[in-house]
Amino acid sequence: MNNDPGRLIVFEGIDGSGKTTQAKLLYDALKKRGFSVLLSREPTDGKYGRRIKALAKGKRTDISPLEEYELFINDRMEHVREFIKPSLSQGHIVILDRYYFSTIAYQGVNGIDPEKIKIENESFAPVPDLVFIIRIPVSIGILRIKENRNQSLTIFEREDSLIRVADLYDAMNDEYIIHIDGMRDPEDIHKEVMNRVNEIL
Repeated sequence: MNNDPGRLIVFEGIDGSGKTTQAKLLYDALKKRGFSVLLSREPTDGKYGRRIKALAKGKRTDISPLEEYELFINDRMEHVREFIKPSLSQGHIVILDRYYFSTIAYQGVNGIDPEKIKIENESFAPVPDLVFIIRIPVSIGILRIKENRNQSLTIFEREDSLIRVADLYDAMNDEYIIHIDGMRDPEDIHKEVMNRVNEIL
């Protein structure tokens, strides 16, 4: 666990996996039980996060993988400094929809060494108490994005890239990481999440 009085819980997975839904379900459940809980996401809505989101909608021809990675680092540094660390030090439960594990997976596929990403991020970003990686077939994730959200695919969501992203997620095996079958009913997934979360609260 991290050394702060608060707890840090992260949801990860490819887009369409249901991680955002599960993050919100956990937030609502803990709030209802009277816990001091905060919900955030990455990329943030800060200046670096907005740039990342704009790049995702384009072709990313005007930026190198390393320059793009630096945007994620800068966005996260700002997030850690201004929100995550202060919230944990004050004893809040912080729930994140994406964190540096997304960077390991997505920028790892982009050519940045995954181990380098992990080491660099953990030099300033608190290691979570729990990380839930929700696993679904890539084809299902793409279908959900196209149909359920009525959204077009971004540059991060090409099938060939997402297959390699999913492989990098599957290889993550730190003791605080829990891989969850995302093809089940959302309430069943939530129950499993709650059982795990109860162990650290």
